Amino acid sequence: MAKNKIKILVIDDDPKVSWILSEGLSKKFEFVSARDGIEGIQMVSTEKPDLVLLDIKMPGMNGIEVLEKLNKLEDRPEIIMVSGHGETQYVVDSVKLGAAEFINKPFDVNEIEIHINTVLEKTELKKEVSELKTKLEVKHSYDTFIDDSVAMQKVKSVIEQVSDSELTVLIRGESGTGKEIVARLLHNLSSRSGEPFVKVNCAAIPRDLLEAELFGYEKGAFTGAHKMKQGRFEVAHKGTMFLDEIGDMPLELQSKLLQVLEQQEFVRVGGVQNIHVDVRIIGATNKNLEQAIVNKEFRDDLFYRLNEITLLLPSLRVRKEDIPLLVNHFVKKYEESYKKEIVPISQEVMNQLVSYGWPGNVRQLENMMKQVVVREDETIIADLLASSGNQVLSSNSSNTVSTFSIPQVADNSQPDSYSLKTIIGEKIAFEEKKLISEVLHKTNWNRRKAAELLEISYRSLLYKIKDYSLNSTK
Repeated sequence: MAKNKIKILVIDDDPKVSWILSEGLSKKFEFVSARDGIEGIQMVSTEKPDLVLLDIKMPGMNGIEVLEKLNKLEDRPEIIMVSGHGETQYVVDSVKLGAAEFINKPFDVNEIEIHINTVLEKTELKKEVSELKTKLEVKHSYDTFIDDSVAMQKVKSVIEQVSDSELTVLIRGESGTGKEIVARLLHNLSSRSGEPFVKVNCAAIPRDLLEAELFGYEKGAFTGAHKMKQGRFEVAHKGTMFLDEIGDMPLELQSKLLQVLEQQEFVRVGGVQNIHVDVRIIGATNKNLEQAIVNKEFRDDLFYRLNEITLLLPSLRVRKEDIPLLVNHFVKKYEESYKKEIVPISQEVMNQLVSYGWPGNVRQLENMMKQVVVREDETIIADLLASSGNQVLSSNSSNTVSTFSIPQVADNSQPDSYSLKTIIGEKIAFEEKKLISEVLHKTNWNRRKAAELLEISYRSLLYKIKDYSLNSTK
């Protein structure tokens, strides 16, 4: 893709200024102009310039006032102040308000070019430093992305393939499977990583406010709209918009979202002017969108436009071999956060965790391990699991969750016979050993084939064979 010219907005009541600059520098820069401060502020939002040349002396709102207004924008461009009145106080006020440079009129075009290039170089250097920092953070988060299971390795493979494309991605999966983490990885691994990542939870914002939150509004658009407000799409310009719980977006807003996807433009609430944005959209939902289409709750054309790439995140129930890795990751994370150090999780407790059905998926596991670290007591896990319904994985299906009840115990049994940890641990170990043995014999002890059928890594299978003392002798 060819790189666009640097766009410079000239805010000056003298039209000759913009004309002179365009004539002298149009081969290197694209110039747009505004004749007063109010128009200039609007054009910063609509044109998304890389740099602003702002005159100080203008009728109505002067340049210092315009600069103050622009400073309230979340992502304003760099600003060079220009004036024929070189009073010291203007220079001081401009610098205090964050202006990058101050140029006196009359000026030479070559002089202006030097100032523009200086500011752009500084901006690029800041951006490179920020991107380097982001890449280091991304590398760390990517390296710690738990993907020992075959299911998660497939997810990671797709992330690597599509992260730096402009394709729209729809992330699907149960609540708590890590959809936001994947969305951030897609952004951070892309060429947009140095630009904003903006998240909006479509289910958390009231229906009548969601449109204004996404697309912004003009002054007077409704009661309480005392001034113009940029929407989240404008804030996300050149970056990524993550629309979480997109299946809950009201039907009347879906057509407006479709316009952004297809034309990269929209109109603010109460406005008439098209706002152009360059945004990559990532959606996420745990809803059945196909059924929502049948129920006339979701537009089919929006679904197909969102569904250029689908990432289906597996539940924790089908990636059991990742659980010990996740447990250790969360324990280490919260030990560092809370300045605590606990005894490593025992194998008995780990068996309980692996056996559990995890209706809340990774989020539920993380919250549980946070409690363990804070209270420095792994024995609370049995109570936490029991209070959550005590769901244990069925031995014949990694996708099935069944309820396991404590067996009847004779009156003269020792109290230890009631131990939930012992009962669950022994049952899981027995069932797991039995299942692995059956699959190994079925595959004539082809360990790699067995690992694929069990949906665990080859390394995990070798560990379990050793742990359960399994051998090829029938």
